[in-house]
Amino acid sequence: MTIPEPKTSVDQTAPVGRAVISLRQQLTDLEERAGDWPGSDVVGILEPWLEQFDFTTAPQPTLAHIPPRLPGQAWVLHRWDRHESAVIELFTDEDLALAELAQHARGNWDNLLGDDDVPDEPPADDAMAVDLYYGADGDNLPDEGYSLYAGTVRGRGRPRIVPLDFAFPDAGACERANRAATFHPGGPDGLPCLENDNVLVFAYLDHRVGAFRVSIHLDGAPEHLVRPDGTVPLRVVVEDTVVLDDSNVEGAPKPALLDALVNAADAAHRDVILAAARTAGVLWQCPACQWDNPASAVCCESPGPCRTPKPEPGVEAERAWREP
Repeated sequence: MTIPEPKTSVDQTAPVGRAVISLRQQLTDLEERAGDWPGSDVVGILEPWLEQFDFTTAPQPTLAHIPPRLPGQAWVLHRWDRHESAVIELFTDEDLALAELAQHARGNWDNLLGDDDVPDEPPADDAMAVDLYYGADGDNLPDEGYSLYAGTVRGRGRPRIVPLDFAFPDAGACERANRAATFHPGGPDGLPCLENDNVLVFAYLDHRVGAFRVSIHLDGAPEHLVRPDGTVPLRVVVEDTVVLDDSNVEGAPKPALLDALVNAADAAHRDVILAAARTAGVLWQCPACQWDNPASAVCCESPGPCRTPKPEPGVEAERAWREP
């Protein structure tokens, strides 16, 4: 009996393809001998055929191990006077904290007038205004004072393990997350915040910078939102203008974004980013000099003399898979 052509093409050069053809041949020979497929005979064919496969292990996805982010730093300003016993604020750098102190000093400069060592008008320099108002040792005014020091901002500091074949959550998962989003109104101890899938978005009026401020905190983002380079895709729109878009909506990462990520990353994150870019086909690594080239380059573009041609499709991926 002639074996019919399969409806789905089978690669006869691959082990699985050869196994499928072999099974089909045995069943065809059985039907030719017996006129049909007797159950006991089929079982006798299937048992040894199935033994050639290993069903105990499944192929594991290629993963990126992203180390925890280094702890950040904030400047803690503690100020007190006769009206307020404790005013504590956090700043990203010392200059902003001094500017806040200087603003308070200039607004209360009359407290110092009459002292021969104090000018009638506060100086423009923030640090000088603070020193004149509070004193070099902070003892100019007995009922006012401050402390300013740098503190470490600590978080969970957890590493991430994310698949290299990153795919943003589908429509159903996004809808569920959006329905479960929570708004935390501002108050004396906090700022207004939207929490969606553990991503925090603060939106508030900031008198220090004189602007409506939006701050996105991604440290708590779950693994299914994190790309292999450790980032979460973002698209920020103001009115009808897209002011930030690294969402990769068209498929391939933008070279400018990739360059920015590589330049801004530390050594550990840089290796993860480059590995992900090679796996995605955005970059290919020269087999001769190991230089990373853009996908559009047909020959190695390293600054040295190497001009090795781009490997054939699949060769680069196979080489990367075999490397430890």
